[in-house]
Formats: sequence, structure tokens, C-alpha cells
Amino acid sequence: MSLSADGIKVGETRESVLVEDLKRTRIVQYAGASGDYNPLHTDERFAIEVAGYPGVFAHGMLTMGMTGRVLTDWVGTEALLTFGVRFKAQVWPGDTLTATATVESVEDTPAGPVAHFSVRTVNQNGAEVVTGIAAARLEP
Repeated sequence: MSLSADGIKVGETRESVLVEDLKRTRIVQYAGASGDYNPLHTDERFAIEVAGYPGVFAHGMLTMGMTGRVLTDWVGTEALLTFGVRFKAQVWPGDTLTATATVESVEDTPAGPVAHFSVRTVNQNGAEVVTGIAAARLEP
């Protein structure tokens, strides 16, 4: 998949529902895949009794990875040059997450055109859980 500079406009957006009703199973699967077994994400008793949270919550990097899908579905994985986020709030089991990517600018560079994006992921209540930026190479 490649996106041309003529095929993308400043202000254009894409939205994607990343997950409906996030299951604890998915969080545990991510812990296994990433090797991150922090008890805040895997041990309900620890999360509640020791850390004072209402329960376990998703890894920030799981949320970031899911958020990236709105970009890669749009521009493709090969075109993505940069992607960075800020974690704004915990993601809990049962949450539904929706990501939006917006074209902020298109820049002509010596290597060819590059699109700059803002990204935002919200939960079912509209609360931001992730915000960020990305850049992708475009076909001339």
C-alpha cells in the first residue's frame, strides 16, 4: 500500500475502532508477548491492595500499538517514518477504544513528500487515553 501526495489532504481524518470491550485475556497475552509482567497489569490483588488501583489495567505500549493501526491501515507499515505518543489515562478491561488520525501538514523533503499526523485515542466515554504524532513517506 502506498499513498500519493495527491491522495491526501491537510485536515483529512481516519477513525478506527481498535477494540470493543477489552478483555483481560488480551492484556495477559500482551504481557506474554512483550515479557512485561508488571503486576499492575497481571495481578488483580496487587493492583488493588498494594497499588491502590481499582484493578489491573492495560500496558501503555499495548494501547500505543493498537493506536498505530489507524495509521498503518491508512498509509501502510513501510511508509511510517515516526510514531510517538503520550499516555494520558489508564485503559481498563471493558474499555472500547477509538483512534483518530488527522493530517496536520504535508512537507516536501529531499527524499520526497512526507505527511505529518496527529493521533488521538479515546475510550467509550470520550476520555483521551493516548495522544501523539506520526510522519509517513508519501509517493510523489
